[in-house]
Amino acid sequence: MTVTEHRLLVHDGTFAVLAPSGDIAGASSGTTPQGLFRRDTRHLSRWQLTLDGSAPTVLVPVPEPDRDGDPAAAVLTPRGTREAPPGVTLFREQAVADGVLTEHIRVVSNRGAVAPVRLSLTVDADFADQLELRSPHRRRPGPDTVRGAVTRPDGIEFHHRRGAHWHARTVVTADPAPAEAAPAVAAPDAEAAVTGPVATGATASGTAHTLSWLLEPSPHGAVELRLRVAALPHGTPRADPATAADAGRDPASVRNRLAAERQAFVAAEPSPSLRTARPELARACERGLADLAGLRVTVPGPDGAPLRVPGAGVPWFLALFGRDSLLTSYFALAYRPGLAEATLLALAATQSTTTDPERVAEPGKIVHEVRHGELASFGQVPYGRYYGSVDSTPLFLVLLGAYAQQQGARGRRLAARLEPQARAAVEWMFTHGGLDETGYLAYRPDEGGLANQSWKDSPGAICAADGTLPTGAVLVTEVQGYAYDALCRTAELARTVWDDPGYAGRLERAAAELRRRFGVDFWLPEHGFPPLALDGTGRRLDALASDAGHLLWSGILGQRRGETVGRRLLEPDFFSGWGVRTLAAGQGAYHPLSYHRGSVWPQDNALIALGLARYSMRAEAARLAEGLLAAAAHHGYRLPEVLAGYSRDDHPAPVPYPHACSPQAWAAATPLALLTALDR
Repeated sequence: MTVTEHRLLVHDGTFAVLAPSGDIAGASSGTTPQGLFRRDTRHLSRWQLTLDGSAPTVLVPVPEPDRDGDPAAAVLTPRGTREAPPGVTLFREQAVADGVLTEHIRVVSNRGAVAPVRLSLTVDADFADQLELRSPHRRRPGPDTVRGAVTRPDGIEFHHRRGAHWHARTVVTADPAPAEAAPAVAAPDAEAAVTGPVATGATASGTAHTLSWLLEPSPHGAVELRLRVAALPHGTPRADPATAADAGRDPASVRNRLAAERQAFVAAEPSPSLRTARPELARACERGLADLAGLRVTVPGPDGAPLRVPGAGVPWFLALFGRDSLLTSYFALAYRPGLAEATLLALAATQSTTTDPERVAEPGKIVHEVRHGELASFGQVPYGRYYGSVDSTPLFLVLLGAYAQQQGARGRRLAARLEPQARAAVEWMFTHGGLDETGYLAYRPDEGGLANQSWKDSPGAICAADGTLPTGAVLVTEVQGYAYDALCRTAELARTVWDDPGYAGRLERAAAELRRRFGVDFWLPEHGFPPLALDGTGRRLDALASDAGHLLWSGILGQRRGETVGRRLLEPDFFSGWGVRTLAAGQGAYHPLSYHRGSVWPQDNALIALGLARYSMRAEAARLAEGLLAAAAHHGYRLPEVLAGYSRDDHPAPVPYPHACSPQAWAAATPLALLTALDR
């Protein structure tokens, strides 16, 4: 998501993607669809302001909400000329919090006489599922779906029903109330909005309505308009949000509250910025913590109590994701350990206890993602609670072991509380995961879900150097390292917390045997480097990939091989100058603008940096950190999810990857991991 095209407001699982004017343009899909989103549903698909029938000119765009020193409001005017300057100026403030978009419009007269202006707002809610917007081939069926719009004295309410039980609403209220609320004329570029039968208030152009006010500020005076959009997903209590106690809150108060909340999270002890003499690293850590504050989402724990965990990223992944939330929490562990505790408890609450092939669920397996949208709720996609990841389960054990070690008595208490879940996760690794059968953790492509179930989960990401795809089961190299680390750390828990030395010995023997076997099977002698994966036929997929750097983090490689791999990753075909590419350049499968076959991922590089530090390769870790921080400096010290693989020789600034999430949780936490690596 490029900041030049969009503005983002985000808080606790609700976010709005806006045009620089503050509008929502109404397109139904795209790289970053605009709208107001909550629980995987778009609750506002049009929010377009006009003055006397025309779109205003933007003098100052909507500000970034979390950058100190930015103006509080966008500034808009009707079209004018030097000879006939506009009669009024609009100051537009917006904020999102607690499932509500609030807006304050102040219309200021520029003349010494009354200058009336008709302000209109065209509003619609298409209730599109995020997964439908991301993949247009997914469509919601229409026969049992009804959408409608009902005007109310102070605004309009949109609703979306499917069957007898699914009901989502969006309530728009205004003070003062609109003088008129009428069905809107279809926008020339708007796509069909109604996918099923319509209800009261819907027309051929969909459910869009235009709310209008005739505003008459006094000479050089001002009038104000306050708007509130409450997103009420399926399952939300039916109370009218307009009567809620906070209905009168305006964007300024919301902005101030969220800024205080964000600052408290950034400034809490221990302070990362005080642990480094590198000003660019301190700024990147502060920027990352600010983003993590906004990306937290509330989910239930094992006892139903609310927990705030890192959501993976905006716009597509603002939800609990096993792998993303675990690695984000690991990177932040030394600085914000509460994220790790919340993540471990949330994932323990969603750990599978049954077998369900449709969701790739097996007893003991840690969830990959949890979705709440319509498609997931009706089983049209498996992602409501989806277990299609081979690495979330060992990473759960790695984080639990690290948390217990780092947090002392508090960590040991959590490890004792989660002993049943940890043992179930270990049992999954041996049985369903494949350690007993093949000696390694393996997965098979899921036809209804993810073909690849490691962190490089895009189609075609796991391949040979020439792009050839695996056959049968897939055994990815870095996942074996995660398994080794998980066995070692859980053995330590069994010995020191659970008082079960017999179990500890079993896991230690299994870890040692895995390490010995891995050294034989996962090595390309002709390259002096591990393969990306093995497939079900035993073939080594000989792509030279960044995943090998994760083996340094997990410690499964011996010192000599670890140093060989670490040095190799800093050679020019791997290292772009901004970071290590996911695939070394020059191979047939390499593409600098692919998602996983030549791009640069900050999180991937964070694990590599931690691994380099583990193998005492401090100069290499520092060089890698310098590249990442230089890239961050070009993005206001915010690292995006992924960068294109072009080198610093190709272009003096990092080339954006066009579909990147930003902010994204494990990218936001990457500077914290770099700080840990450089401090070792």
